[in-house]
Amino acid sequence: MNSPITQPPATQTPSTQGQGQSGDAASLHREATVIDGLVIAKWNRELFEDMRLGGLTAANCTVSVWEGFQATVDNIVSSNALMEECSDLVRPVRTTADIRRAKEEGKTGIIFGFQNAHAFEDQIGYVEVFKQLGVGIVQLCYNTQNLVGTGCYERDGGLSGFGREIVAEMNRVGVMCDLSHVGSNTSQEVILESKKPVCYSHCLPSGLKEHPRNKSDEELRFIADHGGFVGVTMFTPFLRAGVNATVDDYVEAIEYVMNIVGEDAIGIGTDFTQGHDQNFFEWLTHDKGYARRLTSFGEIINPKGIRTIGEFGNLTEALLRRGMSEQQVRKIMGENWVRVLKDVWGE
Repeated sequence: MNSPITQPPATQTPSTQGQGQSGDAASLHREATVIDGLVIAKWNRELFEDMRLGGLTAANCTVSVWEGFQATVDNIVSSNALMEECSDLVRPVRTTADIRRAKEEGKTGIIFGFQNAHAFEDQIGYVEVFKQLGVGIVQLCYNTQNLVGTGCYERDGGLSGFGREIVAEMNRVGVMCDLSHVGSNTSQEVILESKKPVCYSHCLPSGLKEHPRNKSDEELRFIADHGGFVGVTMFTPFLRAGVNATVDDYVEAIEYVMNIVGEDAIGIGTDFTQGHDQNFFEWLTHDKGYARRLTSFGEIINPKGIRTIGEFGNLTEALLRRGMSEQQVRKIMGENWVRVLKDVWGE
């Protein structure tokens, strides 16, 4: 199957930013730095147009899941070409200064990210190579075992010796360790091993719904207590209300997590899969993209009110409606991400 970044364009449902928003919410959303910590949508110009409609300042966009080194490099080549074609809408992000420039230019900054360290293969030097190609965030495991550690759908043997070397190299060159799909034992050992902040870029609390992908209160507290960061996803199979969820159910989960980790260690990581068909989800939910089935999501539909990236402004309004302060909303929507990325990237 083609990678998520090289698949052909697909027609996407149009949306209207700020539909139903109050004036104050719309104004705040326009002014705020808005960062999505995980987007794995189908790449095309229509996606970038919707990012602009939704007011995204920057997004961590997946360029590798099950691919090895060469296929991931090919994804990055394709991504660079598309971004060059759409340079009126997007710009690459290597530093937090690039995020600020994207805001000033009225564009969306694209951060390259992995959802699996598989592309590093068994070569520690590949970490720096990918950093030089613009990769800023790498999830260490995607659901299953790799050379680094274990994902959340297998018996968790923890961080390997090679994994400790990979974490040290990611720290050295400035790539953030992501643990969203990583097993509990491996995650804890990475959190303790890393000298720089690590993250769950896109997760939900098991306190609201039990699921192998969701994180317990203890896990959320542990990462925050060790200087880490939590991006909250809206992926409905993991939300308490499932496919019936609305943007307010998403905000309920954000508030739940914030009450555990605090208002400075939380952000957004939607896990937008916009534009993909069922074949894509079959690829994601089988080990290595083709082997045994790991899970089945059932119907995939985003919460009402934030079905598309273009509706991102409705999240700002919903946070305010929940009673959060303007300062808290600014932190959640992007300022916290900028701060923690600067800590990891060093620039």
